[in-house]
Amino acid sequence: MTDLMQTYNRLLDHYGPRVWWPAKTPFEVVIGAILTQNTNWNNVEKAITNLRRAEALSADVILNLSIEELEQLIRPSGFFRQKAERLQLFCRHLHQSHQGSLGKLLEQPLNRAREELLQLKGIGPETADSILLYAGKRPSFVVDAYTGRLFSRLGILTGTEKYDQIRELFMAHLDDSVQLYNEYHALIVIHCKDVCRKKPLCPDCPLGDICAYKQQNS
Repeated sequence: MTDLMQTYNRLLDHYGPRVWWPAKTPFEVVIGAILTQNTNWNNVEKAITNLRRAEALSADVILNLSIEELEQLIRPSGFFRQKAERLQLFCRHLHQSHQGSLGKLLEQPLNRAREELLQLKGIGPETADSILLYAGKRPSFVVDAYTGRLFSRLGILTGTEKYDQIRELFMAHLDDSVQLYNEYHALIVIHCKDVCRKKPLCPDCPLGDICAYKQQNS
């Protein structure tokens, strides 16, 4: 679909490469993907810093911590009791099903790995696709609320599509490329934070001349 690549190229020209996801290891990506639910990234960074100082950025250590210790370490991320439970459940699943190896989980056929992730408590489609794309380097497009907002305003979506419908649209019309999916999602996020907000800053938008919303409201 030309419109999707045209949008990508314009955003890339405007913002440049985003180099996302910021993490030192694939397992740290998983931690971040779970902790970032219902909070902002600054809070996640504080929690990850606590885990790093406690040398707790591994499945073995997280499982050996008491739930109370883990809750305190990740407290800055919010919903810390819920998230501590989810982290330990994820780590336990790795040990029970993949000998503790994140790589073994993520190296499975894409659909099988995705379905397995979605079976785990607290991991929905966005978290699963983030883990696959950013930790596993697998071509699984990540959709979030920003994606729906931007592409509904552009006129590519109607605004009624569900998560998997949007994901399938992107994956059907873009090259099967981890780098492209990675960069595209990061560009959507920065554009919607900076310009295509709930109250959009249309005069500053590099997509203005191809945006149905701007044309209708100018």
